Amino acid sequence: MLEPLRQGLPPLDPSAVSSAASCALPARFEAVRDARQFTRKTLDQWDLGDRFDDVCLVVSELVTNALRHAVPGTPRTPGQDAPVRLHLMRWTERLVCAVRDPSNDSPVAREADDFSAESGRGLFLVDSFCDSWGWHPLAGTLSGKVVWALFRLQPVD
Repeated sequence: MLEPLRQGLPPLDPSAVSSAASCALPARFEAVRDARQFTRKTLDQWDLGDRFDDVCLVVSELVTNALRHAVPGTPRTPGQDAPVRLHLMRWTERLVCAVRDPSNDSPVAREADDFSAESGRGLFLVDSFCDSWGWHPLAGTLSGKVVWALFRLQPVD
């Protein structure tokens, strides 16, 4: 089953990012499709198209969780940025997908007793398809959190 959630940043030096891209996602479930398209385009640009299936599944789950659980109860002010943001960051041998949302609540992994259920397995899938994942609250004037997933990449020869 799932390991306990590790609160904290991915185990990488953020100043050593070799490539990064992000996109704002509106508070609509169609945004999951937009996130998948953005991920496809970005991974293709980084010559990581072979990792698309696993990364796309994780991105879809993280964005869906943010839209389903973090956005509905969060008050928004007019002119505020889109409530959810997807960040993709690449290091030489690592890729991190991070989804920022406005909720201060930690993600909760449900017990996956009923594998035929149509919902409730998102974090179980994230845990199954990435190498590690976790979350951290935003600091300073930003409220909310970031849920991240790390993928190991094959070294380039």
